[in-house]
Amino acid sequence: MPVDVGQAGPDFSLYDTDRQQRTLSEFKGQNVVIAFFPGAFTGVCTTEMCTLRDSLSQFNSMNAQVIGISVDGAMAQKAFSDQNNLGFTVLSDFQRQVVELYDVRLPNFAGMEGYVAAQRAVFVLDKDGVIRYKWVAESPGNEPNYDEVRQAVGQLS
Repeated sequence: MPVDVGQAGPDFSLYDTDRQQRTLSEFKGQNVVIAFFPGAFTGVCTTEMCTLRDSLSQFNSMNAQVIGISVDGAMAQKAFSDQNNLGFTVLSDFQRQVVELYDVRLPNFAGMEGYVAAQRAVFVLDKDGVIRYKWVAESPGNEPNYDEVRQAVGQLS
């Protein structure tokens, strides 16, 4: 069942780039931008994550944390994060549990039968963990409207 604006963002526990378990609930009390992306080291994903990186000071000034999530393994995520100096939390959903929870499962990614990736999507959660903004790409080649994401975070108290 899809999660939507006004609902609590489902909690999760995933490995970060240092292979440490991280949970959504540890960010309670802060606004959170969750950016699902199909794959590390791919063109549009790199552009998106670097655009979010370049907006980090704006997000930080609004008491917001950025979390990137894809199905890539933690070691690939670390190399991707390091190469692009991302500076925010990047998590590995290699078991595809969170893409299911948030209903952003992208089957047969890049024409690979049976390969499930994350659909490109952005969720903005308020300090109580409630989803206040949701955007899911119609195509994995589409990027979010970054100004709209920043505006959604800016509207949170």
